[in-house]
Amino acid sequence: MRVFASTLTAFALSVAPVMAEELDVAGVWLTQSGGGKVEITDCGDGTPCGNLVWVDPAEAGPGIDANNPDPELQGRPLVGIQLVWGFERSGETWRRGNIYDPETGKTYRSTLRLNDDGTLRVQGCLGPICQSQIWTAIED
Repeated sequence: MRVFASTLTAFALSVAPVMAEELDVAGVWLTQSGGGKVEITDCGDGTPCGNLVWVDPAEAGPGIDANNPDPELQGRPLVGIQLVWGFERSGETWRRGNIYDPETGKTYRSTLRLNDDGTLRVQGCLGPICQSQIWTAIED
């Protein structure tokens, strides 16, 4: 599953006012590759958390978190793991969060932003180098 297979992009923060308690990114999202679905809900503190709820069997391999750096977690199923957490609101952007990439077993600094067309821009950064994806909302 390719969680971050996209080109490098520049990121600009929006400063438009948005109420902090509004979780505008909640829902089920299809990743850019189409290989996974992530459900984003309230972490319990008004910030977004996202769990992997489906993985394309053709891309999942054995369907376990085999690349996790913690040997005790390498056998856990991919479905159900938390992929995004730890965000804070800044205007219309959720920033300073984390995103876990099960393909590499690495966790990156992350931002989330709901686009005007209803898609979700998901960005992961390691130092100054960032990659972005566009996730698509899935209707129930």
